Amino acid sequence: MWIITLLIFVFILGIIVLVHELGHFLWARAFGVHIYEFSIGMGPVIWTKVSKKDGITYHIRALPIGGFVSMAGEVYEDDKEVPKEKCLCNKPIWQRIIVMAAGVMNNFILAILLLFVTFLIWGSTTSSNKVAIVEENSVFDLNGIKPGDKIVAIDGKKVYSMYQIQTRLAFKSKDGSYTFTIKDTSGNVKDYNLKKDCLRDNEGKCTSEEELYGFNTNELETGFINAIKNAFIKFGDLIYTMLITLGNLITGHLSLNNLSGPVGIYQAVGSNVVGFKLTDVIYNVLTLISLLSINVGLVNILPLPAFDGGHILFLVIEKIKGSPVDAKIENTCHTIGFILLMLLVIIVTFNDILRFFG
Repeated sequence: MWIITLLIFVFILGIIVLVHELGHFLWARAFGVHIYEFSIGMGPVIWTKVSKKDGITYHIRALPIGGFVSMAGEVYEDDKEVPKEKCLCNKPIWQRIIVMAAGVMNNFILAILLLFVTFLIWGSTTSSNKVAIVEENSVFDLNGIKPGDKIVAIDGKKVYSMYQIQTRLAFKSKDGSYTFTIKDTSGNVKDYNLKKDCLRDNEGKCTSEEELYGFNTNELETGFINAIKNAFIKFGDLIYTMLITLGNLITGHLSLNNLSGPVGIYQAVGSNVVGFKLTDVIYNVLTLISLLSINVGLVNILPLPAFDGGHILFLVIEKIKGSPVDAKIENTCHTIGFILLMLLVIIVTFNDILRFFG
């Protein structure tokens, strides 16, 4: 079974990387940029082909953890044999920004398309902050919160969907409780300081081991229009969750131990394919691809060296100052950023391995 998991793992990462790099590749070609190499994967080459038409070398490499498009003049004119007008650095800034952002946009488009397909086939849950179900004798029930009421904020942070509610509740509060701002069906707004608890009988004794709040906002929706609508809503919810997660990493509320790398993704693949019937496996794989594609896109657009967003940042600086940033400075920044990124991958992978064998 581990072979199937490995093949699906390689397939998932391969699709995400291919779509991302294809964005850079297609827009670079559209703007007449000379391309040396299009590579899927990193490390040793396991397959190669050189195009007789345009001389582009296509590679598939052994490690499915990335890829790249090697273009002439990515930072400055570094090849005298390539005409100046075919160097990326000599293209208008707006074209260079499109080339750099195209990979991220492709990842986002892929995610929305896959979410749409899964919602069209299997249906989707409404993404609402309106309470649909309240368990009898649950925390919500005992505090008088009823179906139809809306959760408009948690700890003062506005929420608009169940996904956003779950994200806010995923980060532990100091005393284990959260302040729910509830708007009832009459339009009255009230704050409730609530903590998870078991379901209780009329005598106050626990009737379940699980601690919960006892509510749900999800209702199943089907149909073409709902699939489109909920694909975009879910996409926004996932972006929201990842931004909240990044914010908590920066502020120290989350540690690097909470991040996952390739080994963690492999584990996630295994847990979503082993023991499931084929239709469920397909659903889980499509969902995982969409989630990871958004993740890759969002991380890549961050304005940090070595990322696509870092390249765009230098282009914005160039536009503001009216001249290019010194090529040596930019290359040094990207090199340092790449080294730090590799160190982060090593640390995260090491933590994944410890969890895997722990």
